[in-house]
Amino acid sequence: MLFSSLALLAASATAVVGCPQHSNNKRSHLQGRQTDPNANTTQNIWAYEAPFNWGKLSPEYRLCQTGTQQSPIALSLGNGLSLNHVPTFNYAGPITGNFFNWGYGPAFTVAHNGDWTSHPSFTYDNETLYLTGWHIHAPADHSVGGDRSKAEMHFVHVDAEGHEGAVLAFRLDPGNFNSTFFDQLPAMVGFDEMQTEESVEMDLSLAMEAVQYFNEFWTYQGSLTSPPCHEGIRWFIARQIMFTGVEQMQAILGASTYSARAEQEVWQHRINE
Repeated sequence: MLFSSLALLAASATAVVGCPQHSNNKRSHLQGRQTDPNANTTQNIWAYEAPFNWGKLSPEYRLCQTGTQQSPIALSLGNGLSLNHVPTFNYAGPITGNFFNWGYGPAFTVAHNGDWTSHPSFTYDNETLYLTGWHIHAPADHSVGGDRSKAEMHFVHVDAEGHEGAVLAFRLDPGNFNSTFFDQLPAMVGFDEMQTEESVEMDLSLAMEAVQYFNEFWTYQGSLTSPPCHEGIRWFIARQIMFTGVEQMQAILGASTYSARAEQEVWQHRINE
């Protein structure tokens, strides 16, 4: 009965979106919060609550079932920390973009002028990738030592042609003081306000400072964490937790709904290799 109910839920979940493509990248010159009835309305036939059958919902989703590098995976200090693929960052100065909700939590898309190489970037193994935006999953996708943070923020990066190539993952938990990164944001946009966005300016380096610019991290070859589950994504997960204030975390969770894919069995992920 439970299997049937969840399968029905997945088949009927047509009003929510998967991990955002951050395609709402046109800069708005209007002040304040705007509503666009045509924005952020992608529909899907799957749901996070029923990830076990993604592979049979569409031929395009088969990799969700058959892939050898599916994300997320469980991590631990037993894996060690990476000495390979060490990233260096070019995240200087404020950047303008659109703050919105991707249907599952807060998100931000960098304003795009047609040239990906003008975006904030990072380089590893002589390859440079460019930020398209960030979004939040709640709870966290990746557990560490069996512990799952309350949320996880993903900085999504593409190559110069706009193809997704890497994700920087920040685990989020409440602490005693506010996060200067989240202090920059206006009031949260709710998960039921997907057509609302607001132009904001952010200093993204504040997130990097919170995790010491990924000076300790895990890395592996993985995939998107929602259909079509494309592989070939290099993941970087900071060992340091990015702490928020209690009220900041409550605001994040209040604007979020469940969006964590079940952890996948480790196979050909080549953790830290």
